[in-house]
Amino acid sequence: MSTALSFRNRQGARTLNSLLLREIVRHLLHEEFALQEYELCFHLVGEKEMAKVNWQFLQHEGSTDVITFDLAEPGSSGLAGEIYISVPDAVKQAREFGTTWQEELIRYIIHSLLHLRGYDDLEASKRRAMKREENRLVKKVASQFSLRNLASRRPS
Repeated sequence: MSTALSFRNRQGARTLNSLLLREIVRHLLHEEFALQEYELCFHLVGEKEMAKVNWQFLQHEGSTDVITFDLAEPGSSGLAGEIYISVPDAVKQAREFGTTWQEELIRYIIHSLLHLRGYDDLEASKRRAMKREENRLVKKVASQFSLRNLASRRPS
């Protein structure tokens, strides 16, 4: 496995500072998860594309915030995956939870990385453990980076 990190921004809800986003994700991978090997692709999409992915792979109706596909070989020490994130859902949930869409975006990225690290959120006790770790990492990232700067004046 090599070290590959890519972003595909196919949404129009918000403009993004792709350099800062890449820096934050690399920080998470290297500093928080101590990973040297990963092959990850983040797809930042709109609601229509997310609804298609949600139906095609999970047979769930409508859009959702994040879908993570684990592509790692069994026994691999690194992470491999494709992650779909709906930026419009981040905007909606930010309003609902009194946060910013940038914080929600980072939360979805962290959530997906935790899934790839083996965290599960299907059972209540496991969901609580995953949520605690997610909250800890969101808080830590927010203290080290200006998440507000994820909003770019220019499309990326």
